[in-house]
Amino acid sequence: MKVFILAGGRGTRLGEETDMRPKPMVEIGGKPILWHIMKIYSCYGFNEFVILLGYKGFLIKEYFANYFLHQSSVTIDLSNNKMNVHSTTSESWKVTLLDTGIETMTGGRILRAKDFAQDETFMLTYGDGLCDVDLRDLLAYHKSHDGAVTMTSVQPEGRFGSVNSKGNGLIESFTEKPLGDGTWINGGYFVCEPLVFDYIKDSDATIFEKAPLEKLAKDKQLFAFQHKGFWKCMDTMRDRIELNRLWEENQALWKRW
Repeated sequence: MKVFILAGGRGTRLGEETDMRPKPMVEIGGKPILWHIMKIYSCYGFNEFVILLGYKGFLIKEYFANYFLHQSSVTIDLSNNKMNVHSTTSESWKVTLLDTGIETMTGGRILRAKDFAQDETFMLTYGDGLCDVDLRDLLAYHKSHDGAVTMTSVQPEGRFGSVNSKGNGLIESFTEKPLGDGTWINGGYFVCEPLVFDYIKDSDATIFEKAPLEKLAKDKQLFAFQHKGFWKCMDTMRDRIELNRLWEENQALWKRW
């Protein structure tokens, strides 16, 4: 089963980080967040990826074009340009890097990849979200209903800590990062049937999260897989710093490999 990853956005709220590289190439623990996302899928046996490129997509192409070399110990004979590989820790991934336009919206990017779905069920996610969702359970849930799309829904943590106090004002404890207001949001990590392409207008301006998902819901074709574990989107510098802290302190709950 193929995994489509939306990796074409600019990520403007990350400031200077995305002036020089696309958001999915911003690093967590010395590796692009895109690599972390692919490792999540790979540890469940999903090793075929279609990366939907846009802003500075050539940098993602160059990263994977040189990936094997960078993960290997080699001897290079400059007289004949031959390379002898001694050892490698490269991944068993097959990666398609698909240009989908600089200004194309999410729905348009997905539609441009239609031919690569080959009329089969596929997975879909964003290039900036990390999660410890069990992809086996997600896929099993998707197969249990007749809908076209299963969306992983999550409850994001609140931005600020909360104070727990009694009626007389005595503070009993603090909760560092409580959940937000209890609502469920789109966490990415979709499973899609080919029918989803019928809900995307033939336009690069189509935003997948608006009309297509709304129409799928109206037609009772959209189901939510509620995930109560770890989820975090790298949307701001604050998020990047937090994700790096979790990695450095061996608290990266998304690391299943």
